[in-house]
Amino acid sequence: MTGSVAAADGVPVLVPVLENHRFDEAALTRYLAERLPGFAAGPPVVRQFQGGQSNPTFHLHTPDADYVLRKKPPGKLLPSAHAVEREFQVMRGLAGSEVPVPAARLLCEDAAVIGTPFFIMDHVPGRIFPDRVLRAAAPREREAVYADLARVLAALHRVDWRAAGLAEFARPGRYMDRQVQRWTRQWEAVKVEDMPAMDHTATWLAAHLPAEEEIALAHGDYRLGNVILHPQEPRIVAVLDWELATLGHPLADLAYACLTYHMAPGPSGLTGVLGSEAELAGIPTESGFVAAYCREAGRPVPPNLDVFIVFSMFRLASIVAGVWRRALDGNAADPRAIGYRERYRGMAERAWEIARRAGR
Repeated sequence: MTGSVAAADGVPVLVPVLENHRFDEAALTRYLAERLPGFAAGPPVVRQFQGGQSNPTFHLHTPDADYVLRKKPPGKLLPSAHAVEREFQVMRGLAGSEVPVPAARLLCEDAAVIGTPFFIMDHVPGRIFPDRVLRAAAPREREAVYADLARVLAALHRVDWRAAGLAEFARPGRYMDRQVQRWTRQWEAVKVEDMPAMDHTATWLAAHLPAEEEIALAHGDYRLGNVILHPQEPRIVAVLDWELATLGHPLADLAYACLTYHMAPGPSGLTGVLGSEAELAGIPTESGFVAAYCREAGRPVPPNLDVFIVFSMFRLASIVAGVWRRALDGNAADPRAIGYRERYRGMAERAWEIARRAGR
C-alpha cells in the first residue's frame, strides 16, 4: 500500500472504490466462495485504501473475517511492473520467519475474474505512517520503531531464501548491473520530457558498479511507509509491498532505507529528515541506523554506501516518473499523482548531486 493515506493516529483511511478501479464484486464473491476456505457467503463490503501509487489495494469486510485484496492497476503496464504474483510468492515463502508478513491466502492469475490478476491476504490491524519519517510520535517511540526497522531488515537479509522456496524467485548474481539497466530502461519507457540529471546519473551508475557480489532476499522498497506498526506498541507487525522484492544486494536495500537521510521534508511534511534532524529527537542518525542494522545482521559497517544511495535515489525517481506518467494517462491509483513531476525531478537532481560529490 505504498503511499496509502492514514489519519494522524496511523489508522489507514478507507474510501469507496474509485471510479477507475471498480471491478465486478459479484464475480469476486463467487470466485472466493468457491476457493477461499472460511470465506463467508454473501458479498463482502469492499472499500479502497486511499492513496497508494502502486497496486490498488482494497479492504474486504465479511461477517467472519477481514481480508485485503491487492491487484494490478488497469490500463497498459510496463513489462514486469506491478507484479502481484511475485508479492504473493515472497510472502508465502516468508510465512513463519522472523519477518512478519500478512498470511497470503489465494492468488488469482486469471484476469477474466475482475479484470486483472490479484491476490488475497489477511488484514493485519495496526498503524501505517505513509511518510518516511515518524513525525507523529514521542522520541522514545521513534527510537523503538527505528530500532525495529533495522532489526526486521536485518532479519530479512538473514533469511535462507533457498530453504524458503525462493531459489527460482529471481536470477542471483550481477544484481547491480542488471538493476541499473532495468531502471534505465524504465526511465526511458516513461520519459515524457528531457531530464538531464536522470540521464547523467544512469551513465554514472553504469561506470561505478560495486565489485563485491552479495546475495540476499531484498525487499526493494523497505521504509516506514511500507510496514504496519502494532496498534499501541512501537514494533512492526507486518511488512507490506513486496512487488519489487528480488534476490539482490543487501546494501542496496539498506541504502534505500537510508534515503530518509538524503531527502528534505516536502511541502506536505512528507519525504525525509535532511536539514531537520534536530527537530526529530529519537530518530537515529544515518550512521546510527546503519550501525544498528549491521549489529543485527552480523556484518561490519560498510565503509561507503554512496553508489548504493545514488542507485536507490535514481530507481525511486524512475518509479515516481512512472507514477506521473500513469497520472497523465489517467491510470494512477491516487489523483494527487498528477503533481508528481516536481517530485521525480527533485529526486533526480539529488541523485546526480550525490554522484558528483562521490566522484571516483
